[in-house]
Amino acid sequence: MVRVAVVGATGYTGLELLRFLGGHPQVEVTCVTSRKEAGKPLKEIFPFLTYYRDLILIEPSVDEIAIRAEVAFLAVPHGAAAEMAASLLERGLKVIDLSADFRLKDREVYESWYKVRHPVPELLKEAVYGLSEVYRSQIREARLVANPGCYPTASLLPLIPLFREGLLLKKGLIIDAKSGVSGAGRGAKLRLIFCEVNEDFCAYNVAIHRHTPEIEQELSRAAQEEILVNFTTHLVPMSRGILATIYAWPREGVSEDRLRKTLRDYYAPSSFVEILPEGVFPHTAHVRGSNRALIGLKFDPRTGRVILVSAIDNLVKGASGQAVQNLNLMMGWPEETGLNVAPLFP
Repeated sequence: MVRVAVVGATGYTGLELLRFLGGHPQVEVTCVTSRKEAGKPLKEIFPFLTYYRDLILIEPSVDEIAIRAEVAFLAVPHGAAAEMAASLLERGLKVIDLSADFRLKDREVYESWYKVRHPVPELLKEAVYGLSEVYRSQIREARLVANPGCYPTASLLPLIPLFREGLLLKKGLIIDAKSGVSGAGRGAKLRLIFCEVNEDFCAYNVAIHRHTPEIEQELSRAAQEEILVNFTTHLVPMSRGILATIYAWPREGVSEDRLRKTLRDYYAPSSFVEILPEGVFPHTAHVRGSNRALIGLKFDPRTGRVILVSAIDNLVKGASGQAVQNLNLMMGWPEETGLNVAPLFP
């Protein structure tokens, strides 16, 4: 059994980590932290997590975490994770960071978009971007994994194989994505309370969303040339889920059948990514609570564009489920270990 710490255990991503790790046959959660709830039994905060009867939440002390665990999940905001990750790595732990602190390879890009100084830029080169299906081999050898953002996961899974095969043009790429309210975290915010969100639907952070450079970095890496995107996010009055609708230009002569076959071939070894049949498009309800990603596509001969639609659960494949998948890769276990759960449907 591998001893695991969940740092930031009382947020939504921390809760989802605990939900999956509690049923993981190779893992024992030995350390859970929370600044606000330190000293309380975990079962007092989440009484439905019955398999954690004896765990007490502690302050996020690097020394204490290093004593209790071999692997640490950092489910904390950007800016709070980087220095802790560096200290834990120095003490010999493996780290899976769910914040944005190690996703961007260019320090200046990170500091420009996140408006904070990066405290350990020397680790940016080492960190492996944790898009599990794309960077399996690198993740297996990593000691520091930068878990992707939820919007980038939904956007990149349909696009990376097509750009790698040179089937799409770099011009005019549009990503129109919608997320449930849990994507904003568990903290109390006026704009996210029920009466503000219910019966409403809005775009936010238009042209300035911080996941934009992450998406552009990984698409440029796949295409081996600079890719820019129009990326627009929307808040939907539901708890969880992301639906990304993507509009792209295929190269001349590239058919819908070829696009679908490319995606199916690429994801054939993957348990969690499914390319849907012609005419079928995903719903967020079909992935709710699971680590699955569903992708549908359609070529529109009238406009010449290809339309790709992907659905994930922002808290699972977009965060904690993918983090557990990355743990499995790092430890040499089957990717599906602890993650084969049915969607929470209806």
